[in-house]
Amino acid sequence: MSREQTFVIVGAGLAGAKTAETLRAEGHDGKLVMIGDEPCRPYDRPPLSKEYLRSEKDFDGVAVHKADFYRDNDIDLRTSTVVEGIDLLGSAVVLSSGERVVYDKLLLATGVAPRQVNVPGSNLGGVYYLRNLADSDALRSAINPSTRLVVIGAGWIGAEVAASARQIGATVALVEQASLPLERVLGHEVGEIYRSLHAKHGVELHFGVAVESFIGTDTLKAVKLSDGTVLDADSAVVGVGAYPRVELAQAAGIRVDNGIVVDEYLQTSTPNVYAAGDVANAFHPRYATHIRLEHWYAALHQGPVAAANMLGKKTVYDRIPYFYSDQYDLGMEYRGWAPSYDQVVFRGDPAAGEFIAFWLSDHRVVAAMNANIWDMGDTLEALVAGGSTIGVDRLTDLNYDLS
Repeated sequence: MSREQTFVIVGAGLAGAKTAETLRAEGHDGKLVMIGDEPCRPYDRPPLSKEYLRSEKDFDGVAVHKADFYRDNDIDLRTSTVVEGIDLLGSAVVLSSGERVVYDKLLLATGVAPRQVNVPGSNLGGVYYLRNLADSDALRSAINPSTRLVVIGAGWIGAEVAASARQIGATVALVEQASLPLERVLGHEVGEIYRSLHAKHGVELHFGVAVESFIGTDTLKAVKLSDGTVLDADSAVVGVGAYPRVELAQAAGIRVDNGIVVDEYLQTSTPNVYAAGDVANAFHPRYATHIRLEHWYAALHQGPVAAANMLGKKTVYDRIPYFYSDQYDLGMEYRGWAPSYDQVVFRGDPAAGEFIAFWLSDHRVVAAMNANIWDMGDTLEALVAGGSTIGVDRLTDLNYDLS
């Protein structure tokens, strides 16, 4: 690789960091610039609602690389730097300072931003969102055993923050418009397991309702729900989803549709421009459709694939989707993709907290989740990938060897 070539990465999260790491490991010896708008080096986001929020890990424990990694690998990491535009004709990114950084290959790893709630009082002090390290730092300071916390939204962020806050000792109310936590992702059967889990740990549950207003003068005092319930609150966390940060790509004329649209090689509609991580709506050969995954695993593995293709290799991203969550004493891993399914069946006893759930479509396992069972990952991956027809009696029989 010629030293004359410059590769630029916009976005200094996990996807960008793994792209930079792979580019150097695979032989790019030209200039490598990574630009991020946060003031720190890249870090993993999942701990922000779990171990980091509970002060069980410090920043070095969540950082992707050690502090000297970028210097030692001659990576020009520019923190607290905002990219204002992309000049496709001039092959350059334009910084807020006016500086133009010319590229030969460009990766967009701009991630997502939290969706806001637009109700009275939403700008009060004590109303938080959780996406970045600064958000988690603010929550760490706000949550203690005497805190009355209201969590708006029972998706992954909301459910994990509620669990962490209870582990810290705070009083927690969880508010969700759906009928169960995580119902949109995991369905009714598994959502019911998580409802029982949070109830068991003392979370006050409010389902089928929305937030009507946040009450207070300068700082939050209470949260009013659409059914008229008023919840006393010192703090509130809003976790109602996220949207992909496509503004730079869209303004430049790069194709966007629920994210930055890329092919199986993670290349955008524009030559020499790639995208990876939460923002990438990538064509998945196995499912013959585009899928955008807001999960750590996709960022971890799409970064290296993007790097390989930036170096001229033809590497397909076709990994089975995967994500994980830890709430209280229930840890889980989910493999597969099940936008629709016929039924959910269980192997083991969900009430005991050790089980495997299977999502079936036409008698085929399209997704599987192991909960507090840690020796089945490869087997479940193979079942999901294989697409074989498997009888429910075998899936649920603890005496049947699934391998």
